[in-house]
Amino acid sequence: MLLALRINVLAKGHSGVSLETLHAMIQAFNASCLSFVPEKGTVGASGDLAPLSHLALGLMGEGKMWSPKSGWADAKYVLEAHGLKPITLKPKEGLALINGTQMITSLGAEAVERAQAIARQADIIAALTLEVLKGTTKAFDSDIHLLRPHQGQMEVARRFCSLLDSDHHPSQIAESHRFCDRVQDAYTMRCCPQVHGIANDTIAFVRNIINTEINSATDNPMVFAERGETISGGNFHGEYPAKALDFLAIAVHELASISERRIERLCNPSLSELPAFLVTEGGLNSGFMIAHCTAAALVSENKVLCHPSSVDSLSTSAATEDHVSMGGWAARKSLRVIEHVEQVLAIELLAACQGIEFLRPLRTTTPLEKVYDLVRTVVKPWIKDRFMSPDIEAVHRLIIDQKVWNVAKPYIDKYQSEYIPESRPVSPTAFSLETPASPRKRVRHE
Repeated sequence: MLLALRINVLAKGHSGVSLETLHAMIQAFNASCLSFVPEKGTVGASGDLAPLSHLALGLMGEGKMWSPKSGWADAKYVLEAHGLKPITLKPKEGLALINGTQMITSLGAEAVERAQAIARQADIIAALTLEVLKGTTKAFDSDIHLLRPHQGQMEVARRFCSLLDSDHHPSQIAESHRFCDRVQDAYTMRCCPQVHGIANDTIAFVRNIINTEINSATDNPMVFAERGETISGGNFHGEYPAKALDFLAIAVHELASISERRIERLCNPSLSELPAFLVTEGGLNSGFMIAHCTAAALVSENKVLCHPSSVDSLSTSAATEDHVSMGGWAARKSLRVIEHVEQVLAIELLAACQGIEFLRPLRTTTPLEKVYDLVRTVVKPWIKDRFMSPDIEAVHRLIIDQKVWNVAKPYIDKYQSEYIPESRPVSPTAFSLETPASPRKRVRHE
């Protein structure tokens, strides 16, 4: 990604490089000849100088490179193995190869993609948990969310309805507690549209920033051939992607924060009406107790990682570069936060599927049964204690590969495209007030 994005910057024609050099970079990219680039060492202005210098070093035949054909070797030998020659730099080209925000944005692009994938799968996992905990769908009524019409909030509420609408997808679990006396659910279930929604809106905001950044000329100085002028500016400064990626980490973390609380509800018999820690023969078996501890540890670690790196700045280059973005760290830690979020939600999905076992023979909605079946292709039900790490890793892989989303998406799309009327089943917790008589009518009655 780093090489591809740097090629894209140079191809815009404002960097002052020769076509020969640009074509040599494209040939290296097509052959997957990749320079060794340390992930640390950039302050995000004047661009990602150190990482991009390592990128250029390999292309010049120095340092280390890797390709599928050669593996790791000296760069000049890797290039030779593919019939390529090291780049010989011409005037302006040394600076043109190393000035820009491509380290931040290459990591940032991956972060945005993974964030979007986990955000929409978080809705599916939370919906399954709500079913296991015998929650109500009333909080997802579209009329509620039209009164606070944030795009992400409305989108999440629609997604929950499409997964939980028991008129469209009959749920025996939902019917089993239709007339219970519970007034309302905990925030971790009832407020999913509001909490998950802002994560979705933040991801959309950050995606727009990253898309603009990866398609921008971020070199310096900028060459304007039509004006016959070269101008020194500041497009290399990484504040835009740095701030956006700090924001991304903060928003996506909340998906893990609320998920960990739902795991607690699943494991706590006083809150779930299920066996303690989701296992029979408690005491002899600890069940999901340590899995919940793992989720709590990851959420706690994220709280530290969510401290924004872009609020920091240290003067460099003899006070010429006296304000920097620290965007490299913003990008790296956003990816780490997102990985932790994936892992916490993997634990919740495992716990929710285990909870389903105690509600059998009752079945949940069709799309959520498909999700349950998917999980059971890689993880068997928990009967007695076993080594849980492989289970968590297997479900984490399902989430990374977006298989949870892919199995539910056809049902979500069908529900939303067919404009199926919302079901609003009557229950003791949903009551109606008759329209009061007008004062004039009351007078006549009197």
